[in-house]
Amino acid sequence: DEDSVPDVDKKKDDAGDKPATPSAVVPGDDKSVEGRARKRARVTAEKSSQATASDAEAGSDDGPSIRAADITDESLAGDDGEVTGRVVGIIRRNWRSYCAFLDPNFARKGARASSAPTSVGVLAMDRRIPKIRIRTRQADALAGQRILVAIDAWPKESRYPQGHFVRALGDAGDKATETEVLLLEHDVPFQPFTKNVRADLPPEGANWLFDPERDLVTAGRRKDLRHLNVCSIDPPGCTDIDDALHAVPLPNGNFQVGVHIADVTNFVKPNTAMDKEAAHRSTTVYLVDRRIDMLPELLGTNLCSLMSNVDRLAFSCIWELDSDANIVNVTFHKSVIHSKASLTYEEAQNRMDDPAMQDDITKNIRNLNMLAKKLRKRRIDAGALTLSSPEVRFRLENDSQDPVDVEMKALKETNALVEEFMLLANISVAQKIYDCFPDSALLRRHPQPPPQNFDNLQHALKPLGIELETGSSLALAQSLDRAVLPSDPYFNNLLRILTTRCMMQA
Repeated sequence: DEDSVPDVDKKKDDAGDKPATPSAVVPGDDKSVEGRARKRARVTAEKSSQATASDAEAGSDDGPSIRAADITDESLAGDDGEVTGRVVGIIRRNWRSYCAFLDPNFARKGARASSAPTSVGVLAMDRRIPKIRIRTRQADALAGQRILVAIDAWPKESRYPQGHFVRALGDAGDKATETEVLLLEHDVPFQPFTKNVRADLPPEGANWLFDPERDLVTAGRRKDLRHLNVCSIDPPGCTDIDDALHAVPLPNGNFQVGVHIADVTNFVKPNTAMDKEAAHRSTTVYLVDRRIDMLPELLGTNLCSLMSNVDRLAFSCIWELDSDANIVNVTFHKSVIHSKASLTYEEAQNRMDDPAMQDDITKNIRNLNMLAKKLRKRRIDAGALTLSSPEVRFRLENDSQDPVDVEMKALKETNALVEEFMLLANISVAQKIYDCFPDSALLRRHPQPPPQNFDNLQHALKPLGIELETGSSLALAQSLDRAVLPSDPYFNNLLRILTTRCMMQA
């Protein structure tokens, strides 16, 4: 109860303490004013309730016999206090530049000299930001444009913050302008890579070739796996191929299965300009008509892309699996591979479904699919939750690159095949990291969603006689499996999409 927290500062002043010297209030420090006050309040409440119970039993009507003044610092010593702190001042406002447009209700009052600055209101694209007042001589020219503004101050007596015009971005509605607004508002770094970053690229450029001596195969620190029938399976048009697979039957009836991930660390060394830029960008951003790369194109779509028919450096996770997809053993290697085929999901599916195709790559895909189905069944039986988050693809006009149509991405067996082995690789690598570095291993988890997250969905399902059981992943998965409407084949998929929105962020 916040109201029961005593004013410790006032008590100390009244007791004739020396004037306090300015100092930092350390969050969680038992000697801090706030920390001790919170402890005092909690202990007071606990002892008061105990005393009330005792008095009630004794038939007393004098009320609690323990008061706040009875609680001493010594009585708090063994109690673990909450981590607390308080704001003592604002050093700097974390303002940034905002994409905005002139308030459409703006109208210049009276005739002004063209050189006279005008005070106008601008509305940020981010609707959480209040109207910003700026002074500019270009008010008429900026009407109908997207502009960039910065906040300078927010005086106490003003309803709106004051700022200044930075630059014009272009006409509202223009594709290039709106794309730039999108990138700026989401703080996506999209400037070209600097000279310092490009200096970290291999001097051979696109002519880089694998060298057994330089790339440590001769020294035994990188394994040569170029003899294996490795292939990649990706969406159509994919140029940054970062994973590939293989499966080989073994004489004992088991299978050797490998997942190979592009070895970017061979080209991006720690603390270099390129490493820092990649950390700043953190991911490749995909837009409808282009992408913003995390690494220079030479690496992302060439030297670190596991394309077919070229030698590429990789990091490989290789299992021996029995016929029921149980792991017999697993090893990890830096490697060099030579992919035999770069397939799309559809091409891999067609190979798998065509009984006339009996080449080694197709046989490998069939073996991978057989094992993936068993891995998936085991996961689902253990309570894995299958939700739905459909992806769409935009069809672009060849000349202008304008989107002309949108279509749902069709999921095939080969999508699930790749997904299962990427999951298995993540699990195996995570286990290895935990075994070797238990104090440094990070777990990325999805917290259990609170039951109220499902309230609206449960209410909508009630007229249909459907109820979701949200006590555990397994219970939710089973209730989703039962939630079927014979009259609407898409209903279950729609329900899984809506259930995804009830989940917590990882």
